[in-house]
Amino acid sequence: MSKTKKKSKAKAKKSSQSLPLVVLNDLAPLPGLVVPLYISKPTSRAAVQAALTSDSRVLLCMQTGGEDRKPSKRNLAPIGGIATILQSVELSNGDYQVDFHVMERATVEGVTSASGVARVVIERVPRSKFITLDKATEKVIADVKAKIKLIAEYEATVQEHLSVIESLYEPGELSDLVCSVLSLEAAESQRILEALEPIERLNLVADLLKRQLEARAITERIGKKAMAGFEREQHQEFLREQIRLLRAELGENYDHEEELLGLTEQLKKLKMPKTAKKEAEKQLRRLRQLHPDTSEAALARTYIDWIVDLPWSRVSKDQIDLKRARLILDEEHYGLEKPKDRILDFLGVRKLRSGSKGPILLLVGPPGVGKTSLGKSIARALGREFVRISLGGLRDEAELRGHRRTYVGAMPGRIVQGLKSAGTKNPVFMLDEIDKIGRDFRGDPSSVLLEVLDPQQNDSFEDHYLNIPFDLSQVMFICTANVTDSIPTPLLDRMETIEISGYTSQEKLEISKRYLVPQEMEENGIADIPVKLSDQSLYHIMNGYTRESGVRELRRSISAVLRKVARTVAEGASPPKVISPKMVQKLVGPVVHIPERRSSKDEIGVVTGLAWTSVGGELLTVEVAITKGKGQLSLTGQLGEVMRESAMAALTHILSQSSQLGIDGGFYETSNVHIHVPHGGIPKDGPSAGIAIATALASVLCRRPVAHNVAMTGEITLRGSVLAIGGLLEKSLAALRYGFDTVIIPKGNERELAEFPKYLKDQIEFYAVDHVEQVFAKALLEPRDEASEATRVVKRPTVRPSKLVT
Repeated sequence: MSKTKKKSKAKAKKSSQSLPLVVLNDLAPLPGLVVPLYISKPTSRAAVQAALTSDSRVLLCMQTGGEDRKPSKRNLAPIGGIATILQSVELSNGDYQVDFHVMERATVEGVTSASGVARVVIERVPRSKFITLDKATEKVIADVKAKIKLIAEYEATVQEHLSVIESLYEPGELSDLVCSVLSLEAAESQRILEALEPIERLNLVADLLKRQLEARAITERIGKKAMAGFEREQHQEFLREQIRLLRAELGENYDHEEELLGLTEQLKKLKMPKTAKKEAEKQLRRLRQLHPDTSEAALARTYIDWIVDLPWSRVSKDQIDLKRARLILDEEHYGLEKPKDRILDFLGVRKLRSGSKGPILLLVGPPGVGKTSLGKSIARALGREFVRISLGGLRDEAELRGHRRTYVGAMPGRIVQGLKSAGTKNPVFMLDEIDKIGRDFRGDPSSVLLEVLDPQQNDSFEDHYLNIPFDLSQVMFICTANVTDSIPTPLLDRMETIEISGYTSQEKLEISKRYLVPQEMEENGIADIPVKLSDQSLYHIMNGYTRESGVRELRRSISAVLRKVARTVAEGASPPKVISPKMVQKLVGPVVHIPERRSSKDEIGVVTGLAWTSVGGELLTVEVAITKGKGQLSLTGQLGEVMRESAMAALTHILSQSSQLGIDGGFYETSNVHIHVPHGGIPKDGPSAGIAIATALASVLCRRPVAHNVAMTGEITLRGSVLAIGGLLEKSLAALRYGFDTVIIPKGNERELAEFPKYLKDQIEFYAVDHVEQVFAKALLEPRDEASEATRVVKRPTVRPSKLVT
């Protein structure tokens, strides 16, 4: 021991005394420190009371053996602090709230107990006197003050005492004050308290400040890198903890481990490919390492849920009975014999060879003809689940193939979603409106369908979200479209097209009586009321309120009529037993569509052509007039470029054959020709009006009327040849709908008549031609007296069995 220490001890022996003991557990009583304490232990309360009755002094000392142990010299720190009571408040329960001010150090020499008060025999450690500072000590003091200034920038309590610290130069006092304003651990504070030599204490404080600044620098460096997300994560964690506490209060504890065990068991039971199971187990291991409330855990959990919910091995057992399938098709659809026949062929092959990869069916036809319901009937006949997705307006490839999981809100494509909703891996999957798929910068959805609809490729279809192959080879895909023109050729090549034409008036009548009227009566709540729509009323609704090849608009019109009847019943009035055509107009208003009226007399220069539209066939009236002029051709009625070319070709052919037709070859030099197609507000185009325009020109120039019961369609060449056209069935149905009994068609379309419905061939005479002269011979009548002809009205001829004239 040095001479200085011996002198200090010698002096301290003279200052031995006994003070009441107040034990501290997590704080060292450094001189200068103000310690607010809540006194509740009986021994500490007794110590405070004893101090208050004497000189208000106590000894504050740390106890190392635990708070509940009896104080002794063994479990008390060797150095404590003599403190005076600045303020004390006795509470209602007998406890005290006391503020102690630590004045100086004292060594613990022994512990006594008298009258229930623990007292400590101490020896005061006198304050160190000011010593002459050497350069090394001055440098340490300057270093301590510089470091405390840096700490004061982010510690408000240090900033408050900075001016006092700056004024101190005595090493011991400076060290004590610096430590008293810092937030130190109890062990570090006690170490400073037990350092009695001022210089030693100053060096300890300098080292302590250095470590604090280094720790602060590391914290700031790390904080700058992670500050952007740290506060948000900390706030979210705080909120999650609150949610957990609220759930615990409500008894809704969430067992994350139990759920993970459930997912593990589900994955074990799934019969899935090894690659898929490997990826699922990888994601499950990752999920175990994540906190259940983090966003990454939610993404991993959602991904695993998709894998678990997909039908990797669940299949529906086919129940193929062709007689039952025929009954289902006939029960749910009237007519459509050709599509039904092809569907039964398809099912027959499936029955004989269950594993065969048959063609993809494409049902093509106008809106409302029953394409989607046919798909449902196929599913019912097979005993499979039915899934339908609409592709109309689809432009993003990811809608079918899925989004990659790196995107926010990513999810699988519609193909995988449909399989999940079906619950089996072999449903009947209908891709509706495949002709309305678009494409843009986000990709080409039709390229995805090339893989989906190819039996040689779809056994390993890979969705971007799942990123693992899924077998689509057992899925029965059925596509629908209104037209095939907009379907890419490679995609169309993968499908077998089944044409579904529009319905005739007779078929619509039967469909209305069998399906539409009973269904709409049930829908409108009048199924038990004896109300009947007569056949005349149904015809009136078809012709006056709808203009379509299907029955969708017809259903809505029938529903509108029956809603009025339902309202009458709801108001307490008696409904009509039979709804007549006049009553239909009274209930729903005047007719919307005035039917096209064909001429009832043979006229010169007026010919009825036939046109195809997206809703079926329509009439196309062609009118021609000759006026004086200088050889100009006028085309009106919003004719398209193809139709204009047909008109020029027809006129050129007529001029080239003027001698055979008995026409003045030079008439065109002094006359203008005007060709007009009525309904000028509707654009018209296509090549099939060629023979109609030629016949109208020949009629005007030869002054020969055109038979009013004849309609025609066909393309013409400069040499007068008649070329084949499309949409013949729809055009023929339009001719029947408007009462024509003779239709002139191209020779090239004659083969299609074999597949026409019998009722159509029974009521229309089809006249096949390969040259326009044959058209003139059939359609143009002999010249008559125009005065008497204008007043003569010809009755519609009686319908007779059809005959094909070539």
